[in-house]
Amino acid sequence: MPASETPRSSALRAIATRAAIVPDVPAMAKELTPTSSYFGINTFGARQMRDKLPKDVYARLVSAIRLGKKLDRDIAPVVAQVVKEWAVSRGVTHFCHWFQPQTGLTAEKHDAFLAFDEHKNVVESFSAEQLIQSEPDASSFPSGGLRATWEARGYTAWNPASPLFIMEVAGTKTLCIPSVFIGYNGEALDEVTPLLRSSDMLSERAIELLDLIGDKGAHRVYTTMGAEQEYFMIDRSHFAMRPDLVMGGRTLLGAPPPRGQQLEDHYFGGIPERVQACIAEVEFELYKLGVPIVTRHNEVAPCQFEMAPVFEETDLAVDHNQMVMSVLKDVAMRHGLQALLHEKPFAGINGSGKHCNWSMAIHADNALNGINLLKPGKTPHQNLRFLLILAAVLKGVHKHQGVLRASIGTSGNEHRLGANEAPPAIISVFMGATLTKMIEDIIAGRVGTSATQAMLKLGVDKLPEIEQDNTDRNRTSPFAFTGAKFEFRAVGSSQSIAFPCTVLNTVVAEALGEIIADLKIELKKTKATDDAILKVVRAAFKETSTIRFEGNGYSEEWVKEAKKRGLLNLRRAPEALAQLTTPNAKKLFTGTKILTAPELESRYHIRVERYVKDMLIEMSTMAEMLDTQVLPAAYSYLGELAAGAARAKSAGIKVIPQKAAAESTGKLVTTLQKQVAALHAAIKRAEGMHEDVVKCAEFLTSTGANAMAACRASSDALELTIGDEYWPLPRYREMLFPV
Repeated sequence: MPASETPRSSALRAIATRAAIVPDVPAMAKELTPTSSYFGINTFGARQMRDKLPKDVYARLVSAIRLGKKLDRDIAPVVAQVVKEWAVSRGVTHFCHWFQPQTGLTAEKHDAFLAFDEHKNVVESFSAEQLIQSEPDASSFPSGGLRATWEARGYTAWNPASPLFIMEVAGTKTLCIPSVFIGYNGEALDEVTPLLRSSDMLSERAIELLDLIGDKGAHRVYTTMGAEQEYFMIDRSHFAMRPDLVMGGRTLLGAPPPRGQQLEDHYFGGIPERVQACIAEVEFELYKLGVPIVTRHNEVAPCQFEMAPVFEETDLAVDHNQMVMSVLKDVAMRHGLQALLHEKPFAGINGSGKHCNWSMAIHADNALNGINLLKPGKTPHQNLRFLLILAAVLKGVHKHQGVLRASIGTSGNEHRLGANEAPPAIISVFMGATLTKMIEDIIAGRVGTSATQAMLKLGVDKLPEIEQDNTDRNRTSPFAFTGAKFEFRAVGSSQSIAFPCTVLNTVVAEALGEIIADLKIELKKTKATDDAILKVVRAAFKETSTIRFEGNGYSEEWVKEAKKRGLLNLRRAPEALAQLTTPNAKKLFTGTKILTAPELESRYHIRVERYVKDMLIEMSTMAEMLDTQVLPAAYSYLGELAAGAARAKSAGIKVIPQKAAAESTGKLVTTLQKQVAALHAAIKRAEGMHEDVVKCAEFLTSTGANAMAACRASSDALELTIGDEYWPLPRYREMLFPV
């Protein structure tokens, strides 16, 4: 007979009586002082630089940031001195170069401002060299073959486009210097360097196109990004009792509860008190860091939530999203909660994504400044400019659907994509009824050949309002136009958005180059520039017709239709990642100079290796849970049934229900034992393939995944059979519906 109090029942009792923790915020926040009074106080951005730097130094630094130029080294000593004084005045003792290696996370090595002068007196010191560059060990970060293990040298270099910030952790304050991470020979070892390259290339191509059509004066074209972050929040006691959540971020076992999300009662509902208190503190910490979070709400699944920011320049938005994930997890722990960022932490209910809202805008000293290139203007020429950019986006997505799918190819995301809750694994573009009709009219020539007449007839200047207010969104589309922007909905909730943004920038940059070439040819044959633009746009729209889809992306009919159109359906991560090795991908990245051939190859190998490691961790964790928790619980329950049946028989009772229950449970246990043995065999075989990671990934995505699925089915059946007091793991109903 089990003890009356089990670890699981103790945790449930503690959770039931746990009160919300009031956020520990400064007095100004408690007194409802406006957010604007403390927003960005932990950042050394444009406002702080303007106030503290000499005017000429500030002007040169801001120019470098806005135009994407290298920092003028002769102003670095002045900047370093001002940065040090500001940081020390804020109680900072250490600094670090904060960078993003290819782990999906961030990295940092802290150094103290502590130094000694010529008299050996203690002083605070921070040089220009320390601001601009550092030399961390590069050997222990994934390089995908770019670096040998014994080649440890790597460099971090300050990225001035992203503000310096102070991270407060456990009462300590560290100055973080956003940086890129490169190897000894300049190879990109991080996620940010290719992103910055893609931003520069996109700007260069877009400015060339604008100049060609007569829109001169743009200094830089930049992309904007707003990353909506979905996540789950559960009690940390439950999290600690689930080895699968601790090791891999998702539940590998767990029978579905009687109630999931079918009542549709969680979406936009009242945020639970404990979670609300936690989110309030998360927002407070992010506001101090200058992260403009403006939205919070319940998502569709129980215990699922979302936060979203104001759109920013993409290079900065990438850094801010990393801060969001980090702060979210840290603050949740202070509230006795655990933030789960995995794409599919619970089977049978919606997973989490990261909807990336992307657009393009202009820096200029004239009327072009601030114009969103994906928003139609009020004149025929402005409308044509919009259609030209739109055509470039469609061309890029159409030509490189496989590479875009590869950019979101992770072990977690393959559980979510196409699971009747998220965009399918088939990349397509949703334009909405109004824009689709306009595109089809242009293709068919129903608007005539005169550009001015065509634009006036189409009334394109009204599209943003129509699209946003009167046209429904397509939640099944992985890449949807949602009014003056595209929403890349297929990005995974746990992954860095840097690589998906890099790929998106790159495919559009290449397409802009192709459109420029086509337009130059057409301008030699057509007198009016606008008429030439219309011809190029018409050809691009016709060429990309197969990538546009307005229907239900979840349907089987779309899978069949997509195959007829020649669109790729890459369900598993390894087959999606293989798209990075195609001649098409190599030409894309090397032709735009975003990645060299070795850098591209390294990214493929790093991601395949990560997939293999993720799968092996999950398989080993599942095997351990089954061996040490599920099967022992089943044995104990069977023993109790057998003992009860024996006692009933000894007492002369003729009807012994325990016997049938024991036989039924015993069959499940016997089946599970065989499946666990097969799981162990699959693990052993996979571990023997470490020399061929690609072959191993193929094995794991088929045999390995099938072995796990079989074990889960039997274990979940046992969970619904075994007595509640014997079951050692927190159940779905307990984690998702805390009392």
